[in-house]
Amino acid sequence: MTELASTDWIRQALERYEKPLIRYACRITGDLETARDVVQDAFLRLCQADRAKVDGHLAAWLYTVCRNRAYDVRRKEGRMDALTHGRAEVRSSDNPGPGAMAERREALAKVFDVLGELPEETQEAFRLKFEDELTYREISHVMGVSLGKVSNLIATALDTMRQRLQGELDLAREV
Repeated sequence: MTELASTDWIRQALERYEKPLIRYACRITGDLETARDVVQDAFLRLCQADRAKVDGHLAAWLYTVCRNRAYDVRRKEGRMDALTHGRAEVRSSDNPGPGAMAERREALAKVFDVLGELPEETQEAFRLKFEDELTYREISHVMGVSLGKVSNLIATALDTMRQRLQGELDLAREV
């Protein structure tokens, strides 16, 4: 492979995965600057990796490297700052009115409150699926658990949210 093709491959990976990986690393480290450093390390490792061994599962490879590095940093620094609904990124539609925005923020706050009460492993699986849009297989690879365990963790998160939020949110309206 030519150096130009390799550079293009790295550039495309950076454009596609940098922001989601920073969000993911930030959830683990609790600090944006630390998360950026973690992601930079992951991409440096990608530059050194054998493309043939990474192709076909790039997302899982990047998330795994990022996850491992973020947990190493977190252990080293000895801190864990869980994501709270106050720090969560709220994305609204193109032109919602103020009332719709307030309702959406309130609904997200309730969802994040319930999510924050779940075990860390369950939260991670849920976020990888619904925030980072990874497949069950990719999540399994990233977390180092079986597909069945991933399915179980996500089902548990959804069931808990459904039970806890029943009657509080009009979830059909959000879709």
